[in-house]
Amino acid sequence: MLARREVSFLTFFLIWASLQRWVVPLLHVRICEWLDKCDARVRVLMVFRGAAKSTIYAVYKAYLLYKDASRRSLIYAADDKLAGKLTRDTLAVLRRHPLCAGMLPSHPGALSFWVTGASDARNPSMEAVGVNSNATGSRADDADFDDIEVPKNIRSPDARAGLRRKIDESTHILVPGGRKTFVGTPHTHDSVYDEQISGGAAALRIPLFESAVRYTETARRTRYRFDFPVGGDGLYVLAGISKFSRLMIEGRDYRVEGDEVVFSAPPDTVLDICSGCAWPERFTREEIESRRRETRTLSAWDSQYQLEAKPLTELRLDPARILPYEHVPEIRRANGRSGLWLGETEIVGATAYWDCSLGKIRSDASAFSLILTDARGQLYWHVAEGLSGELAEFDSGDRIVGGQVARVREIVTRFAIPRVVVETNGPGGFVPNILRQALKGTRCGVGEEFSTTNKQKRILDAFEAPLSSRFLWAHADVLSGPVWDQMKDFDPQLRDQPDDYLDSAAGAILQTPVRIGRGAKPDGKMVGNPNTDMSDDDWRPAAGVYEVIVELRTED
Repeated sequence: MLARREVSFLTFFLIWASLQRWVVPLLHVRICEWLDKCDARVRVLMVFRGAAKSTIYAVYKAYLLYKDASRRSLIYAADDKLAGKLTRDTLAVLRRHPLCAGMLPSHPGALSFWVTGASDARNPSMEAVGVNSNATGSRADDADFDDIEVPKNIRSPDARAGLRRKIDESTHILVPGGRKTFVGTPHTHDSVYDEQISGGAAALRIPLFESAVRYTETARRTRYRFDFPVGGDGLYVLAGISKFSRLMIEGRDYRVEGDEVVFSAPPDTVLDICSGCAWPERFTREEIESRRRETRTLSAWDSQYQLEAKPLTELRLDPARILPYEHVPEIRRANGRSGLWLGETEIVGATAYWDCSLGKIRSDASAFSLILTDARGQLYWHVAEGLSGELAEFDSGDRIVGGQVARVREIVTRFAIPRVVVETNGPGGFVPNILRQALKGTRCGVGEEFSTTNKQKRILDAFEAPLSSRFLWAHADVLSGPVWDQMKDFDPQLRDQPDDYLDSAAGAILQTPVRIGRGAKPDGKMVGNPNTDMSDDDWRPAAGVYEVIVELRTED
């Protein structure tokens, strides 16, 4: 066994790379130096797919044992098989690295092993466990999470919560002063890697391209600006995604004029302009184009190559397409009539939908949504509220004094809502009669809806059209609640997922009548009944099932 020499990890790695006949790019030098010098208690190494980060980390684990044979590590991965990859790679380094001669016993295990000089007979030098395996009772100096986040364990919020519980459990396994290191790429919009970084973890983040700008809906022009320097390997202009994508060629497909990419004809597809490839020797232009074509969605590309935490599957309901607002509706009187206004926009209709729940364990939220409509047919999601408590509370005289129906009455009164539709599936069957009692004197009707349509289809039918046409607005309070995450997580293939607020809003959207606008018909007559009395404080232009447009006249 050779005498121990004080060497840096970079030196240790370069010796191994020479033995393997690797050409070491600057990217790997940067990773080695960061691992060696960063001594934070929690570290996150995020590098794009195919960059050999796990291979480098296996050499690093061998280096730590070379420096200190008493060191103990628990290797976590998505399952036992994946976790064993890192231990086997580390064993290979310990067997063959010139500085590690004599460190291994004759028959080390593949999932756990002790090196020569280990001082803890109970806890191995390295042990591989899947996140669903039981590691209670173990002790370690390091907890290493190698590709712990994969599509199968982040598909639903419950799965992601289970993953986080396992990560939290490692805190109690580590000895005082122990260290956690996360190595991988994000696979979902609320990635554990971003969560650790926001919690104060030290991080090294290396995307495939140092700089990038994307054009989507505006990719119908011929000139596109970029505001970053062009690297020595030039620009990378990527058009489209999946089988429709291609890497455009300068001089044939476009030309560069200053800080603009100029086309002879609009590309008419999503456009990424990038610069600064982190490993151009391996990720050639041909390789990049091939990987882009084999990536199904832009979200998957952004997650795996640009390290932006997004869901890998196609995002069907993107909350970023909702237009936010902060106005509070107010009733204004003019010309002898009342109107409801959101800022400078007059509201002509309101639809409320209540998907009620009795608050049992694992039941949906009792979700109440209010959708306002203007004369153009734009939708304003103003209320998304989860009602709690008993359905109704009564005093000694059987009068309703509280409960969920009392809260509905407060919302109805505040916005002068003309009608509340109650979904009567399940527990909602007996709710309409109680709600009618609670709403006496409000001039608000109660409708009933027994839904027979598949819930996932109903949600898509309601949301996809207004989202694609940018006709859906939402109040800031709605977007800051559970709605944002429910839209990000929505998967039409899952039956059991948090979608109660989406379901409630979908009911309201589908109940909203199509607006034909204010004005005259082709024959010159006004739409609706011009004799309807609009002189009170009721802002609503319709008292029944028909929209009534009134021609207002003032007397001289």
